[in-house]
Amino acid sequence: MDNEFQKALMKKLDEHEDEIIKIRRYLHAHPETSFHEKNTARYIKEFYRHLACDLQDCGDGYGILVDIHGSHPGKCLALRADFDALAIQEENDLPFKSQNPGVMHACGHDGHTAYMMVLAKCLIELKDMFSGTVRIIHQPAEEVSPGGALSMIQDGALNGVDNVVGIHVMSTMPTGTIQLHPGPTQTGRANFDLTFIGKGGHASMPQLSRDAIVAGSYFVTTVQTVVSRRLNPFDVGSVTIGSFDGAGSYNAIKESVKLKGDVRIMDEKVRGIIKSSIQKVIKGIDDSFDVRSELKYDDNYPVLDNSRSLTTQIEKWLKEANLPRVTAIKDSGFVNASEDFSYFAQVVPSCFFYVGCQPADGGNYPHHSPEFMLNEDSLLICAKAMGTVVTNYFVS
Repeated sequence: MDNEFQKALMKKLDEHEDEIIKIRRYLHAHPETSFHEKNTARYIKEFYRHLACDLQDCGDGYGILVDIHGSHPGKCLALRADFDALAIQEENDLPFKSQNPGVMHACGHDGHTAYMMVLAKCLIELKDMFSGTVRIIHQPAEEVSPGGALSMIQDGALNGVDNVVGIHVMSTMPTGTIQLHPGPTQTGRANFDLTFIGKGGHASMPQLSRDAIVAGSYFVTTVQTVVSRRLNPFDVGSVTIGSFDGAGSYNAIKESVKLKGDVRIMDEKVRGIIKSSIQKVIKGIDDSFDVRSELKYDDNYPVLDNSRSLTTQIEKWLKEANLPRVTAIKDSGFVNASEDFSYFAQVVPSCFFYVGCQPADGGNYPHHSPEFMLNEDSLLICAKAMGTVVTNYFVS
C-alpha cells in the first residue's frame, strides 16, 4: 500500500534535521541529573506550549505527556524518550559542551529528546492523516533507581495505551545500523550497599580486633561463587563489586568497610536465587569473622521483554521503508545494559530498539564515559525509524 502519511512525514523530518541538532546541542550544554531535571522539563513544555496537542505533567518527578489526536478515534501508540543526564564531568572540547560542572549527557538522552520533540511537532502538523492517538512520553530519571518510568505508569501514563516503543542510540554500533531483538533483550538489575562492622584496633595486636577488611575481602571473592556454583550453567547472571571503601592507615585495623555491588540477570527467576545466595554468603562471613553486617538490597529494573509480535512487525516495517542512511537492520541479541523502559513493557506489549551513533572516525566513546560522543547523523535516523513505526502502525 502506498503510504502517503509516511512520505509526508519523512519529507518534514528532512526539512527539520537542523532543528533536531539545534535542540540536541542546547540540551547537551544544559544537562541535569536524574530527579533534578527542572529546567529541562520547562524547556520541553515550552516547546509544546503553542502546538495543537494535549500537554500534562505526569509522575512524581518531571515527567511530561503529550497527546497528539488524529482525525478520528483509534489505537493509542506511546513513544518514549528519556531526558536525564549523568553526574560526570565532560572531557570533550565541544562548542556546546556541558555548562554545568560535574554533569554531562553521557548516554545520548539529549539526542533521544531532541529527535522526539521534532518528530512530535511534525506529527502534530500531519495529525489529519491518521486516526488514533500518539502519546509522547518524555521521561525523566532513567539512570537512577527507582527511575522515572514507574511513577509515570502509576500516574496513568499508560492509561488507554495499546503499545509503547522506544529507541536508544548506541555508540558501540556503527551509525547507519538499526538493531532489535524479540523477547528478553536487556538485563534486569539489582544494586546493594553492604557494610561489615567489626572492632578496630592496633595492627600489632590483631587478636584484640575483628578485622572488617578481612571480612570484606573474603566476601568479594566468595560472592563470585554465587554465579559459578548457584546458577544453572544455562542461566545468565553477574555479580560485580564496584566499590570497596576501606581506606585507613598502615598500622590500624579497620572497624568497618563499605561495599557497593551490582547484579544483572536475563531471567526474573534468577533474581531471587542470586539475592538469597548473597544473603547466605554474608551470614557466613558474619559468623566466620565475628563481624556484623548491614545490607541494603535494591531490586530495581526488570528484564526488558520485547513483544515478539510487535518487534517482528517493526523489523518488517523498517526493512520495507528503505530509509536513507540506514545500512543494516539486524538482530541485536542480548544487550548487557538495563533500562527502566522495561516497566512499560510489563504493562503493555512494547518494543525497545537501537540506532547506532558511533562517530564517523570510528572511535570508541562508550556510554557513561566523560568522552562519550554521539554522531548527530544518527538523530534523523532515529526520527525516521520511529516515524516509520508510527505511519505503519496507524495504517496496518
